[in-house]
Amino acid sequence: MITTAKFVLLLGIALVSWTDFLVTKNESGSKLEYTADAQLKLPEHYREWVYLTTGFDMSYSPDAMQMGHHMFDNVFVNPEAYKVFVATGTWPDKTMLVLEGRRAEGKGSINQKGNYQSGETMGIEVHVKDEARFPGKWAFFGFGDEKTAKMIPTTADCYSCHASHAAVDTTFVQFYPTLLPIAKSKGTLTPAYLKEAEAPAQK
Repeated sequence: MITTAKFVLLLGIALVSWTDFLVTKNESGSKLEYTADAQLKLPEHYREWVYLTTGFDMSYSPDAMQMGHHMFDNVFVNPEAYKVFVATGTWPDKTMLVLEGRRAEGKGSINQKGNYQSGETMGIEVHVKDEARFPGKWAFFGFGDEKTAKMIPTTADCYSCHASHAAVDTTFVQFYPTLLPIAKSKGTLTPAYLKEAEAPAQK
């Protein structure tokens, strides 16, 4: 039989464990936060999130601007959203996808060929799903050296491009190798993407 003292002790242990869990979750930076003037706060611990993919010199335009150097783009998603996607093939409200740009380096240490990523980020973009805040449910935020960023206007090309070509819910899941098979199995791929995917076979 559990005495009152033992019960209080067990309850205390449980509360401490739950508090530790909440602190750990908060430290992962997966909470969507805005400033008073509607700027998005940079989720600084995004590199502790789920890694989805890395692109190399990717561009969605045939007339891409030449930067004079190569680029890596790393994509991370908050863990809560990832778990829902794995289960359903769709993104839940409060999803955050972080695209981190890093310059490609070719010479350094013992490297003789190929490229590796620089230690300094050249830009961060966050794609946020917040259904109550944004009329189109999703919004883009571009970060420079600041810890907060204003929403990129909906007139920007990124919105129309994602709406027209995204594989799942305005996101480019077609470039996320571990998630595309899930979307296929769940039947959540957009008609626009399916049409594009079938186009090469018709040529």
